[in-house]
Amino acid sequence: EVQLVESGGGLVQPGGSLRLSCTASGFTFSRSAMSWVRQAPGKGLEWVSSIFINGAITHYADSVKGRFTISRDNAKNTLYLQMNSLKPEDTAMYYCAKGMGIIVTSTPPVGQGTQVTVSS
Repeated sequence: EVQLVESGGGLVQPGGSLRLSCTASGFTFSRSAMSWVRQAPGKGLEWVSSIFINGAITHYADSVKGRFTISRDNAKNTLYLQMNSLKPEDTAMYYCAKGMGIIVTSTPPVGQGTQVTVSS
């Protein structure tokens, strides 16, 4: 059974930073592309970023490019999202997801997510 546990969210002022973590189990993490998605209140799932199995290739949504960095530690089965220069529009529940592409926004998140609130 795929299990994903997100952590690291919180309340931060505009311009601040947060680092999200996602610990995975129940599948071979090192052989899976991974993604971060988010859901703002009243909106659907939005893709944020994806990373290939070896971490060499990453992709970002235009809205976060240059501010967010996705990374992974295959030895620890952990996915990360470093978020800098946060904006109020980044406020959302953040989830990690196994895989990449349309499937990560068309299926319900597995984990409970971690809330990120950007507000002064």
